[in-house]
Amino acid sequence: MAKSKLILYISLISFLSLVKSTPNIGFTTDLIHRDSPQSPSYNPSLTPFQRIINALKRSSKHSRRFNAPQSNLLYSGGDYLMKFSIGSPPAPSLGIADTGSDIIWTQCQPCVTCFNQSLPIFIPKTSHTYRKISCNTTRCHLLPDSYCSTSREKNCLYSVEYGDQSYTYGELATDTFTLSSSYGNNTVSFRNILFGCGFKNGGVFSGSESGIVGLGGGKASLVRQLGQGKFSYCLNSLSGSSKLRFGSIAKISGRRVVSTPLVRKSPETYYYLTLEGIRVGNEQFLSDSRQEGNMIIDSGTTLTFLPPGLYAKVEKAIRRSVKLKRTKDRAGVLSLCYFTRKDIVKFPEVVVRFKGGDVKLNYENVFVRTSDVAVCLAAKPAEEGPVIYGNIAQMNFLVGYDLKKRTVSFKPTDCGKL
Repeated sequence: MAKSKLILYISLISFLSLVKSTPNIGFTTDLIHRDSPQSPSYNPSLTPFQRIINALKRSSKHSRRFNAPQSNLLYSGGDYLMKFSIGSPPAPSLGIADTGSDIIWTQCQPCVTCFNQSLPIFIPKTSHTYRKISCNTTRCHLLPDSYCSTSREKNCLYSVEYGDQSYTYGELATDTFTLSSSYGNNTVSFRNILFGCGFKNGGVFSGSESGIVGLGGGKASLVRQLGQGKFSYCLNSLSGSSKLRFGSIAKISGRRVVSTPLVRKSPETYYYLTLEGIRVGNEQFLSDSRQEGNMIIDSGTTLTFLPPGLYAKVEKAIRRSVKLKRTKDRAGVLSLCYFTRKDIVKFPEVVVRFKGGDVKLNYENVFVRTSDVAVCLAAKPAEEGPVIYGNIAQMNFLVGYDLKKRTVSFKPTDCGKL
């Protein structure tokens, strides 16, 4: 799973009265930044710059967690929250939505060990649609860390230990997941969603969440279980509302669309692209590695992490072009910062060259303001983790994933107007 990202909160809304009769139409969700006033963990005492610095620090830690030895899944760090309900009758839940994870899990009673959460903990016995999974079924083995109970029932159990020592243990089950509609008080329900009912959970959790909702590429993720085949998102800003879409309405088309292949690699949880290089002004720089699938695209990681050699060349080229006084990043995260109270007016064109197409970045994709007098390059060298295309680079792009055609597409978009 992906860890410590630019945190956004997801409030599920949908066209999904349509989904019951025509499931291929799909649905739309709202993405709300963690630090926005709409977020349950909004802290009004923090300045906008403190919120940005916190996100950058989380992002810097996050890049190292893709390589954690405990599991091929890594805890996302609470980047998005998704509102949904489990069971019949529906019990409200709030899960971290993570594009770098497959498993869906929530805390369940009776708890052996549970972290504090704001919502009541789910009680399986109160749902008449809750069904345990037998360990001799195919669904039990969709997760790599599943095993059989020692009881006569031979139920399917799971265990996940993340790189930051967070963990969840429990039983795999199915139940009805209910999502809120954007129209009136309508809701839509999905039956037999596989998820983990966690009786022993702990680690770095804030308490706003009840568990995790995996949106990765594996078969157990919500994306794959809904069977929509496509999803897209459009990230507005660090504090604005954004959109997440599933199904045919997530298709990206029209002028200025750039598509690049999704590369199949292990683990299948992550979404791998091929970075060929970066152009800064008239200077072309090739990636350190031309291997297929050398970059992970992650909507929850704030910064972009580049191959060290490529990063050094990009930073040097920007330094040659931007003639402003240098300053240090107060947070100690970013290495190239400029002393300025205004946005940088004269800066070189930056183009990310993926296999199959080039993505021209805007100013807000390249630089991030970390104080009232500092603007920094929103990238770091990937010294201790994988190469990652982060969400600052994706802001105000409609980013679409087609899991059948195996492509990711980018289209410049004013996300605030969607």
